[in-house]
Formats: sequence, structure tokens, C-alpha cells
Amino acid sequence: MNQTLAIAAGGAVGALLRFWMSNGIYALLGRGFPYGTLAVNVLGSLLMGFLYIVMIERLSLGAEWRGFALVGLLGAFTTFSAFSIETLTLLEQANYGKAMANILFSVVACIAAAFIGVLMARQL
Repeated sequence: MNQTLAIAAGGAVGALLRFWMSNGIYALLGRGFPYGTLAVNVLGSLLMGFLYIVMIERLSLGAEWRGFALVGLLGAFTTFSAFSIETLTLLEQANYGKAMANILFSVVACIAAAFIGVLMARQL
């Protein structure tokens, strides 16, 4: 039960952080491209790579902490479902270049960010 509550708490925090960050980015850059979703997915991927190594390999933290941070917080913070619907909307609007750019940048940047996070954590 403690792990379930930790995941729920992390999810609440992650959802709020996603909302605040993506809306802040949209306020700065506009909504012509899904910048907010891209930014949270890249940052979330970086943090996932980093925290995965730190929490599991370096600190051997318990299931509750891993559930809070990796499943709850980062699971709610990253927005693959938002990425999917925003990309579909771009395709339906015949914005094929923007849709392909969103797919390419999101996939490449998020995998690269996770890799960088892993490398950062392994340097500790």
C-alpha cells in the first residue's frame, strides 16, 4: 500500500509540474508548435535516465522512492499521450512538416536526453 500511495503522490506532483512547465513554455513561444510537450518530454527523459541510475545503481533506494519518482512523478510529468494527439492534430491540419519535426525531435531528443542522464549519473 505504501508504494501505491507513493506513486499516487508522485503522479500528482508530476502532473502539476507538467502543467506549469508546458504552459510557461507556450506563453513564451506560442502554440504554433508543441514546444511545451517537447520540452517536458526531453526534460523528463533526462531525469528518467539520471534518476534511474542514481536510485537503483548508486543508492539502492526502496520501491516506494522509485515508485514516487520514476513511475508517479516522471510518468505523470512526461506526456506521450499529449505528444500523440498533438502530432495527430498537426497531421489532420496537413502540417506534415511540423508533424514530422515533432516526431523526429521528440524521439531523438528524448532518447539522447535519457542517455545523457545515464552518463551524468554514472559520473557521480
